[in-house]
Amino acid sequence: MDKAALERRLSHVSGFRDPRVELEQYPTPADLAAHLVHLADVQGDLAGRTVVDLGTGTGMLALGAAFRGPARVLGLDRDPGALSQARENERRVEPPEAIDWLLADATRAPLCPSDSSAGLDREETTVLMNPPFGAQTGNEHADRAFLATASEVAGVSYSIHNAGSQDFVEAFADDEEGEVTHAFRADLDLPRRFDHQTSERETIDAEVFRIRWG
Repeated sequence: MDKAALERRLSHVSGFRDPRVELEQYPTPADLAAHLVHLADVQGDLAGRTVVDLGTGTGMLALGAAFRGPARVLGLDRDPGALSQARENERRVEPPEAIDWLLADATRAPLCPSDSSAGLDREETTVLMNPPFGAQTGNEHADRAFLATASEVAGVSYSIHNAGSQDFVEAFADDEEGEVTHAFRADLDLPRRFDHQTSERETIDAEVFRIRWG
């Protein structure tokens, strides 16, 4: 399945029924998800590997990864309503690989990459994530906490951040003996879901990073 076909398949993923503003539950657009998954596939970061979608929401990135021959896909989120929708989306999209959905806080992920009996190996694990940007009061620096988890459980990660985050992401990666190997700009085209949004659709400037963790 090429990138265009993957995007068409992911366009059937339903968004949040009742999004929670405090968790910054915005959907990942199908075109961006397909592009991110395609890049990860080209880099050899999906096939045969464990893929973890931290803060999976309704499952967009986990579902995309499941079409690229991973050994295992795990979608993790703290919101049971989002995971319920993710399970429905899995039935709707019908990926070739089943996904394990885990109710847990991505900033305190109960993952033990050194536990070979659990099939987890840090060097053979890839994280895909669209973390909260940390724009809501009480949720500041949320993306930093997600990056910290990625650095602990994965050999490589792909993450979507607010525009202007490159200096922060590069500095964080450097502190963890990691390296940003790819960075590109992206548009998040979001429908109006919260009262503070002033238009029916809003385009947010974003940046996507691939990090090789040390």
